[in-house]
Amino acid sequence: MGNFLELEGGYLVIASFALLITLFVTTRPFFTKIAIRNGMLGMGLFWAIAIGFHFKVTTDRMEGVKSAFAKGETVICESRMQRKVAQFVEIDKSREWFLEEDLFTSPNYSRPFHTARCLVK
Repeated sequence: MGNFLELEGGYLVIASFALLITLFVTTRPFFTKIAIRNGMLGMGLFWAIAIGFHFKVTTDRMEGVKSAFAKGETVICESRMQRKVAQFVEIDKSREWFLEEDLFTSPNYSRPFHTARCLVK
């Protein structure tokens, strides 16, 4: 559950905001009483499917990255530290990178990289 909240927390906040807007709009006097139920049900179902699908795709990609790294393949991770010079970092076991749970770490690099923000090269 912690992994779900870590990966999808931002989307849960956006979905909550969208549901609040839906609730506000459907309670206006020119909407019927059934509009509240239909609007909340429709938006809730949409966000539940969208967030669930995104979580499934992200966790599948994370597993692919972990298994590729274990096999010795090169992994590319997004670098948010230097946006103009090096937008990505190549991670490889031969360059002293280690996988600790879901984070790539190296004694030669200042920050870890989450496997959710990485791709197999």
